[in-house]
Amino acid sequence: MHEETLDEPVAADAAAPLRPGRTPRQGPGPRLMGAGTLTGNDVFNDADEDLGEIREIMLDVRTGRIGYAVLSFGGFFGVGEKLFAVPWAALELDTACRCFVLHVSKARLQNAPGFDKHQWPDMADPAWERDVHRFYGTQPDTPARHDR
Repeated sequence: MHEETLDEPVAADAAAPLRPGRTPRQGPGPRLMGAGTLTGNDVFNDADEDLGEIREIMLDVRTGRIGYAVLSFGGFFGVGEKLFAVPWAALELDTACRCFVLHVSKARLQNAPGFDKHQWPDMADPAWERDVHRFYGTQPDTPARHDR
């Protein structure tokens, strides 16, 4: 089974027959992607600072929507890294650079509500959710901005 990644552009409708004169949409960022293809992708900010990589995609099983991307920042080979639950609406997919953009400075991210890989927060806790969304300037259930 072939998995599409941001590094391997494929036609978004690869299995669908093409009409005459129609070319397949190619490249990263189709409107629907497997969650596993997004893990490991780099995250940068507006100043092109490397903020880490996406480690997990957290789904809200009640709504079927992506709730958070878990961003890994800092550390060396997983030692000393800090994890951050970033609301999906705070991320943008940069198809030209094949990465995600988070509009937060590196210094601000260091002060973001984060957690250790062995001690995850209760992401269903309304107070935790409110604090995380307030930090990133998003609202729960805000439509994602990843298709800009």
